[in-house]
Amino acid sequence: MLDNQPRGTIVIEDLEVGMVRSLTKEVTTRDIELFAEVSTDRNPVHLDDAYAADTIFAGRIAHGMLTAGLVSAVIGEQLPGHGTVYLGQSLKFLAPVRPGDVVTAEVEVLEIDYAKRRVTLDTRCLVDGKPVLKGQASVLAPSAKFD
Repeated sequence: MLDNQPRGTIVIEDLEVGMVRSLTKEVTTRDIELFAEVSTDRNPVHLDDAYAADTIFAGRIAHGMLTAGLVSAVIGEQLPGHGTVYLGQSLKFLAPVRPGDVVTAEVEVLEIDYAKRRVTLDTRCLVDGKPVLKGQASVLAPSAKFD
């Protein structure tokens, strides 16, 4: 399940404070296994039901950075989109994401420095309307002047 808004680019000249873009994706067991393979983070809390059952989470959870990757997808594909350069990201993990959870990643424009092409974004992920991740990103937005 993947519900995307249109992909592409919003150049710095067209950005406005308050713009929001999002995507919604079900996090699957396969996603978690693939992330473990790519990242080499094979912590059993992500992969082993028996092990994870005895943790504070009482079951398997997705990697936090897998969830954060959905924020990256919104930034790189929608807001600002193609050509965006990530400069920094703060993250706070508020609740676990489990296999089968449907995550909505949202990005909102907070501040724009048009002269430097720098944009500050509020970033968040929600499951059932409840925040599981929040943070801020700083990006260099593409410009129509530099195509």
